[in-house]
Amino acid sequence: MEEFILASGLSAFATGLGAIPAILLRNTTHRGKDMLLAFSAGMMMAASMFELIPESLNLGGYEAAFIGIFLGMLILTLLEQNIPHEHIERTDNNEYFDIKMIDRKALLIIMAITLHNIPEGLSVGVSYNSGIEGLGLLIALAIGVQNAPEGFIIAFFLIEQGVKKSHAFLIALGTGCMEWIAAFVGFWLTAVASQLVPIGLAFAAGSMLYIVYKELIPESHGDGYALSATYSFTGGLLLMVAMTWFF
Repeated sequence: MEEFILASGLSAFATGLGAIPAILLRNTTHRGKDMLLAFSAGMMMAASMFELIPESLNLGGYEAAFIGIFLGMLILTLLEQNIPHEHIERTDNNEYFDIKMIDRKALLIIMAITLHNIPEGLSVGVSYNSGIEGLGLLIALAIGVQNAPEGFIIAFFLIEQGVKKSHAFLIALGTGCMEWIAAFVGFWLTAVASQLVPIGLAFAAGSMLYIVYKELIPESHGDGYALSATYSFTGGLLLMVAMTWFF
């Protein structure tokens, strides 16, 4: 039990570790910003297509994957339509912060990654209570490695919107809370949670694909740096594929 608590916690809060490079990153040029947007899109695309959807198909078949992806797209559509198109307000010393005023795109990304953490947390809990020796630790390690770049994505978008770096770090770290809670739910309710995991994984993929195609790719290709953004997208995709393959 102690190993489960420690491993699931470290896995969940790896988002905070991933946020550190975004915090250390100095102001970027417009071209650099577009490249980072595209790089993030590539990582999210790869996570959806090479990790979440295949795992959903393996665990629940096409029906579960179809339902999950459709629901993910639908929920993100409804969320976007009901989030005010406002930007963050801040003072010159960057100390004022109101979560309600974060840019719509940044809020969508935070929501998508937080939702994405729920089935991953369930997977960790179910794996630890499966009776298969070493499986829980392996799954926790793999998910933890993949959580780090998600922390970077969250922190990067928040900092770009003018959120204080310490706040961006705490929000990125906080998205892991949902995964840790889900891990405990999965551990104690293994039978029920194992049935929800396939749809949850596909749901996360659908929400991420919505953001990639609706927000990130158009924005990264609309300012004259499409070629740089294209290569950056490919780089992000290949990095996440490598992480998925080796871990």
